[in-house]
Amino acid sequence: MVRRWRREARCVPLARAELRKTLAAWELSELEGDALLVVSELLTNAVRHAVVPGGREVETRFVRCDDGLRIEVHDACADRPEPAVGVPEPGADGGRGLFLVAALADRWAVGDRGGPGKRVWAELSVKGART
Repeated sequence: MVRRWRREARCVPLARAELRKTLAAWELSELEGDALLVVSELLTNAVRHAVVPGGREVETRFVRCDDGLRIEVHDACADRPEPAVGVPEPGADGGRGLFLVAALADRWAVGDRGGPGKRVWAELSVKGART
């Protein structure tokens, strides 16, 4: 499942809704809670932090894997996200996203894509199916 979104905060709940439908169709609803949080964090990072020319969109890809799901977020900014150094202050407005992704996903990384920018991806497995 591939979707393109305007770089606006309102794309995050729309992408979450698409992922929820996709998980139900793939009979992977048990991944819903973690998967929705992961896509929210990755897409929010792309919307907030990817510095790109006007009109550039972000793309989400949901890929069914043998043991679960791969979530990808593509944007046209070459800057790679880095987890915050240290533990964010309790009232801090950010700095937790990639820590959450790392805690919830089996694997995650940043890589090149077939155009300008990058893709950030995370894989989640159905419990008991992890290798």
